[in-house]
Amino acid sequence: MDIISDRLKKIQPSQTLVISAKAREMKAKGRDIISLSAGEPDFNTPENISQAGITAIQTGQTRYTDVGGTAQVRKAIANRLNKDYDLDYTADEIAVSSGGKQVIFNAMMASINPGDEVIIPAPCWVSYPDIVTLAGGKPVVLDCDEKTTGFKLQPEQLREAITEKTKWLIINSPCNPTGVAYSREELRALCDVLLDNPHVWVLTDDIYAKLVYDGFVACTMVQVEPKLKDRTVTMNGVSKAYSMTGWRIGYAAAPVSFIKAMMKLQGQSTTNACSISQSATVEALSGPQESVDEMIGTYQKRRDLVWEELNDIPGLSCIKPEGAFYLFASMQGCLNKTSQSGIKIVNDEAFVTALLEEQGVAAVHGAAFMMEGYFRISYATSTELLKEACIRIKQFCMNLQ
Repeated sequence: MDIISDRLKKIQPSQTLVISAKAREMKAKGRDIISLSAGEPDFNTPENISQAGITAIQTGQTRYTDVGGTAQVRKAIANRLNKDYDLDYTADEIAVSSGGKQVIFNAMMASINPGDEVIIPAPCWVSYPDIVTLAGGKPVVLDCDEKTTGFKLQPEQLREAITEKTKWLIINSPCNPTGVAYSREELRALCDVLLDNPHVWVLTDDIYAKLVYDGFVACTMVQVEPKLKDRTVTMNGVSKAYSMTGWRIGYAAAPVSFIKAMMKLQGQSTTNACSISQSATVEALSGPQESVDEMIGTYQKRRDLVWEELNDIPGLSCIKPEGAFYLFASMQGCLNKTSQSGIKIVNDEAFVTALLEEQGVAAVHGAAFMMEGYFRISYATSTELLKEACIRIKQFCMNLQ
């Protein structure tokens, strides 16, 4: 008897996690591997935040909390959102989960009925379509190609895609994998479409919103159009901006009734997020923010370095992103060539497979993000390793015949 459920068979393992695991396995066997596949900051968690976690342990803050988080952390989140985006959230409109992915999972599982449609602009984070599928919904993936849209959803695309079955739009800015971010004007145009379709809810994934460069100002949907607040879930967390990936804290801001629905689900799954991590999050959001600015400065320098290097490699091209810590490079100039070890580069997956095997550089193929012909690299690693990785990528491409 097959014990695996039909719903689980409909989804795939997270490709970013699969490739990262393969890179670690190769490294453990003695290979010289540079992994640019994981979306994880290479900085240590800032000292003041770590100390807050240590203090939480020492003072006995190690017990269950309310499912949706302590009053202190929910208040700190509301205050941070209100300060950063000039919003008006209260602690009752906030819920804390074990990472941003759980927020998205909770939102989809709490709302989707069989056949409900969820609009997802592509390229997109690998987990969106599978979470929707697992919840019983239908992912409606809209191609936002580089040349005609700059990887951004256009209002006319959105309007044409909405049907009576549409329940959600998922928007991610700055975007994983491209790093592109929507301006206030671009979000305004999308909001106008949503105002004309009151049955459509919005999940805005703002996990990279603090990581923006060149003076770009990140906005969020409710900030641009307050009338959407009663049907918007604003998702964020501390993993990327505060280098707290292992602390596992994500949070949602949403109408109280929907917060309660998500926490009803969470109460029957993981219950509360780690109590120690919640205390550290209070310090992250309420304490000094200089460490974030320092990380942003370093990321921008790395972005500029790798962007210039990639665009100097035959067969590759890459736009300069406004945020996050990824570059999404086209490898279409390398298609149908053969690598030094005889691998035919028939698509982006073959490209990253050969790159890892021959040069020891781990990247993620574009098809994993619903956009073929590209590959994503993370520049959330040391400048020295990034320089060496670029040398290896260039050597790989120059060896193609």
